[in-house]
Amino acid sequence: MEFDVTKQIETDFGKSADLVVRPAVVGKRKACYFAIEGLTDKQMLEERVIKPLSKEDANLAEMEKAVFLSSPVKRVFTLSEAEKGIAEGLTALTVEGEKGFFLFATKKWERRSVEEPPTSSVIKGPREGFTEDVTVNAALLRRRLKNKSLVIREMTVGKYTSSKVLVCFLSDVAAKKTVDLVTERLAHVEIDGVIDSSYLTKFLEDSPKSLFPQVGSYEKPDVVAAKLLEGRVAILSDGSPIVLTVPHVLIESFQDSQDYFKRNARVTVTRFLRLFGAVIALFLPAAFVAVQEFQYQVLPLKFLITIINSTNGTPLSPTLEMVLVLLIFDILNEASVRMPRYVGMALSIVGAIVLGETAVSAGLLSSPAVLVTALSSIGLYLVPDDVGTYSLLRLGFVAAAALAGLLGIIFAVLVLTCHLVTLTSFGANYASPYAPLVTNDLKDGFVKKELPDMVLRPETVANQNSTRIKKDGFMLSHLNEKEQKDEK
Repeated sequence: MEFDVTKQIETDFGKSADLVVRPAVVGKRKACYFAIEGLTDKQMLEERVIKPLSKEDANLAEMEKAVFLSSPVKRVFTLSEAEKGIAEGLTALTVEGEKGFFLFATKKWERRSVEEPPTSSVIKGPREGFTEDVTVNAALLRRRLKNKSLVIREMTVGKYTSSKVLVCFLSDVAAKKTVDLVTERLAHVEIDGVIDSSYLTKFLEDSPKSLFPQVGSYEKPDVVAAKLLEGRVAILSDGSPIVLTVPHVLIESFQDSQDYFKRNARVTVTRFLRLFGAVIALFLPAAFVAVQEFQYQVLPLKFLITIINSTNGTPLSPTLEMVLVLLIFDILNEASVRMPRYVGMALSIVGAIVLGETAVSAGLLSSPAVLVTALSSIGLYLVPDDVGTYSLLRLGFVAAAALAGLLGIIFAVLVLTCHLVTLTSFGANYASPYAPLVTNDLKDGFVKKELPDMVLRPETVANQNSTRIKKDGFMLSHLNEKEQKDEK
């Protein structure tokens, strides 16, 4: 007997070649199985579902009981729910004379193993990285946070992809208003599909048009677990190894997971080196242009003579020359990323050495401009998460320097500072703990204090429970000082 529902499902799936339709007999009644080839574990389906049901001669209640013990099952009563389950990798069963469908959990597909992420390699510390399977990622977090307070809420986003999105937080740490705001924003996302978690960032950010990311992105479970312990909320998307965290502030770009496994003196020096690299990346090309175009008198005489001798004879103005060199470096960087690994290395050598040396020898570019751009580009990669942002900003600073010299750079800095101090991320000030000044959070700023000194969770991130470490004596005195300040 051919069921009308069988023809309907085949039609709805466009008679796809990977749709498996298998007629069967269940409890002496005709039935039919539906599954997607490649998403279903054939062996599990055969041994735990089809064989037990084909031997079942009892009534339906006993049949359901027998199947429940061998494979997770749920029953749906609409065709749309059944088709959604089939598309997700479940096996649907329809039985003659029974309303609705039985859905069996027989999903299985190829997945990448848990390994160290290529963009977050470490010398010291955990090496596990997230994968594209959201279930595995949630389990990696659960392994580190073995507590009932870890709450995971499931949502579905994407008209065609129906991507599973998980919102993770610690119920007695994260602020309820932050969790509710994240859930609300995700619930209002109407998009055809979510291929990667990056698709969700623009829907989560307070200021999507800003160059600065207001949503953190990480590939390591230990980092995300640490963020959750501070009161942040994590967003996991199926099909993506990148986990998002909110709120996200600027200082996080200068922090690294290895910072918490090293001596504090070394960490402090390293963080200032990252800050210095960001300053060099942003301001060195602009300062070079400003000095050549307007304020050449600020340079020492011997250094000025060296610059003049090096730039003498170049056909381009300092501004055009700097913009051209910056664009060439960005083009080489983009090409090396998109090319295969070994070809990319060869391309970098050819571009940086052969092309640069030839351009200088031919007199098209000056050696100081190439040197300044190289130093700026190296500084960019000391803060790898914001390479794209700083790359665009340094072009803006070069334009400001070309218009008004050092005064233009100062004006551009004021504009950038005003933007940063007004930017927020889920109620957290983006420039904190420095603007506004949050004394407690300075312990994990550019100068890192010892872990026992970080008694309280970051005040920048809203949370329900501010106590992170209970330390006898010191904890009591610290709380007394805080109460006195609040009374004042």
